[in-house]
This record gives sequence, C-alpha cells and structure tokens, in this order.
Amino acid sequence: MGRYDFRPLRVHHTASQLLATERIKRVPPWHEAVGSIPPAQTLVRSQPLQHQERPRGPKVRKPSKLFQPQRVSYEEDSLRREFFGDHPWELARPRVVLENDGRDAQRKDWSLASQPDRPVDGESVVQRQLFLLHGNPAKGQFPDPNMTPARAYDQARKEFYEIRLQQDIERRIAKEEAMATGAYFGMTALQVGMQLEDKIYEGWKVWATEESIKLEQSRAAMYTGVDNSSAVLPEEGAETKEALDELGSSIPAQGQEALGGSPFQV
Repeated sequence: MGRYDFRPLRVHHTASQLLATERIKRVPPWHEAVGSIPPAQTLVRSQPLQHQERPRGPKVRKPSKLFQPQRVSYEEDSLRREFFGDHPWELARPRVVLENDGRDAQRKDWSLASQPDRPVDGESVVQRQLFLLHGNPAKGQFPDPNMTPARAYDQARKEFYEIRLQQDIERRIAKEEAMATGAYFGMTALQVGMQLEDKIYEGWKVWATEESIKLEQSRAAMYTGVDNSSAVLPEEGAETKEALDELGSSIPAQGQEALGGSPFQV
C-alpha cells in the first residue's frame, strides 16, 4: 500500500468489481450516486497542522497518532478549573457572553479586580490572577518577583470576596430603604422552592401511609386467609371479668403447693 492508504479513493471501483463477480448480491444505496457525482475532495485525510516543532533524528520513529490534532491548552484553563472547582455555584450565576472579538478581557486594566463596565465573576478572578503573575509589560506594569500561583490565587480570591460582600450589603440596605417607604417584595425564590418542596413532601407522606397500611394487610392475609388488620376485639363484660378473677384465684402462685388431693411422693 505504500506510505498512504488510497483505498478510500477506489471505493466505487471496488464495489463495481464485487457486483460484477457477484460477491455481493445487493447494490449499495450509494453506488449510483457516487458513480454519477464523485466527491470533489479527496477521501484521504491530510496531515493536520503541527503546533509544536520537534526535532527528528534519523532513528526517531514516526508518531503513531500523526493524523490526530494536537491538544491546544492555555494557562487560563488550569486557573479556571481551580477556581470553579472551589466555587461550583458561580457557574449558576447568569452571565453575558457577548464580546466584540473575543479579546475584551485583554483591554481591561486588571490591576483592579472590579471593572466599571464588567460584572465581577469567576473570569475576573482568573484575569486578576494572571495579572499578578505576569503583569502588563506593555503598560510598564511588572509583577512581583516573589509572587507564586498560590499567593496570586489567594489575593485575587480575597478581593473577589470583598467585592461580593460589599454588593450584598448594598442590596440589603436598598431593600430595607424600599421597605421603609412601603415597598413589598413577597417571597424569595428560596422560600417559593421550600414551599413547593413541603407540598410534595406532605403528599408523599399520605401516599407512604396508605402503602404501609396495604402492606400490613397483605402480610396478615398471607397467614390467616382473612384480612384481620381492621378487626376490632369486643370489650370485656362484667361477667367475663368475674370469671377470669375467680379462675386466677384458684391457680396457685409460683412456689406454693397445690391444696387438696394426695401429695406426690418420689
């Protein structure tokens, strides 16, 4: 076959030969279409662009995964993975993903974690951490030589927490001022969710109680043949109680000898 495999180019020719020799009985559905309108592109995959230049000596073997594209990775990927792994609920916050050319973050001044036209989110922590590690030499901002990824992450995360705390305080004060002037906000989303959950739970308790009663009745009916779970014993009358008391007084207690009759001798 040589260096390259050209068998995909001869699929129609091979299928025609198999049909002529009757090695296949049915004509493939694609046979006529490929014969009348052959594909315009070659069916052999071309070698993808290599992103890394590796020196190859005379004894270096050809890589086995030559036709697989290489993995593209950036430094921000590991920083995002670390932050969102520690803060998974940040992914639940709504975000605006509209950008002009995908480089909006590069035009910001990340010497500060908060930007005037950009909400603070996990991406702000990532860009702030990159700034602390590498700075911005184009603007004459150089990083601290003693800065480490762990220290940069802790500092960016601390600034992020302070901004979120300030936002929460502002929202709480704004709500209190609005309520003082007669505003009414109703239940929060958490309260509505808890109310719906309680309603479903109460319905489940009723269903579980009915299923438990049915299960007990079926177990009782397996041994008696009659469902006795709902049977009620009659109350004891006065005559029944007197008969039981008389019978109990005639039975000797434990450790006493029976009165009357001949004693039993060994």
